[in-house]
Amino acid sequence: MSTDQATIGDDTVRPETASGRPVWMEKPSPLVRVLKFLALGVSVALVIIPFWSIIATSIASQETINAAAGGMVMWPGGIDLTSYQAVLSGGVVTRAMVISILITVIGTLLSLATTAGLAYWLSRPRSFGSKPMLILLLGAVLFTPGLIPTYLVVKELGLLDSYWSLILPVMINAFNVIVMRAFFQELPQELFESAAIDGASSATILFKIVLPLSKAVLAVVGLFYAVAYWNAFFNALLYIQSTDKWPMALVLRTYVVNQTSIGGDQLGATEALPPQLSLQMAILVIAVVPILLVYPFIQRHFAKGVMIGAVKG
Repeated sequence: MSTDQATIGDDTVRPETASGRPVWMEKPSPLVRVLKFLALGVSVALVIIPFWSIIATSIASQETINAAAGGMVMWPGGIDLTSYQAVLSGGVVTRAMVISILITVIGTLLSLATTAGLAYWLSRPRSFGSKPMLILLLGAVLFTPGLIPTYLVVKELGLLDSYWSLILPVMINAFNVIVMRAFFQELPQELFESAAIDGASSATILFKIVLPLSKAVLAVVGLFYAVAYWNAFFNALLYIQSTDKWPMALVLRTYVVNQTSIGGDQLGATEALPPQLSLQMAILVIAVVPILLVYPFIQRHFAKGVMIGAVKG
């Protein structure tokens, strides 16, 4: 065998270096490491700098914003929390925050329960009706229902201007069901067979064996559902008419994206309000932070779950 190639018989398998290891396992040269460091640094800066500017603007004073010609600032020159005090003073933002938390928690739990149950049923061999349902799910991934039919269904069910209109139409995601089904199929089948021989029911197998072994996929799918519920504004825009039922995503769209002026009556504040830009950035920070706080608690399972189906054997 030569020093630059590893062969089995007459077929070339992979190139190798003088050390006998594949080239991609060798330590990169200093130039390559510097380029990787620069690329990583630029990527991190593109994420950190805008977020830091949002935080700095949210705690900046009126004088600092005026000095920046009324735009975003990179250094607040001091900490002024009046924007957060005004936003969290009991007005529309506080109410929307509570609504979004309740919708996200309840919706995620219901979605996980229904998704896990459906995926487990589809993963079991010889389950009655599993093949037609699987074809239906694959069709749902490729062909989504139209906006008007979905709206008419929600209207006929009497869900307009109801919080359930933000949960029930999107409670089951076909892609998440397929991902969870694939994970369940990779679990050792001997566990299910031995449990069935011992007389365990399907529900017992699901709750006692499958779910405890599926923390990784539950964390990934749960995060997908939670982020979707938290950030969903379009369904609220369609189905919710009462402003006192707005979730946080719709408040964010109204006052930050659409640049609608925020008055004291919306925030429940009686004193003079901080600059509009500071209020908007404070709302943006409040809307982003909850999801950022959730991720560290499921990071270990998430890192494992994202590799579902990537390696076989």
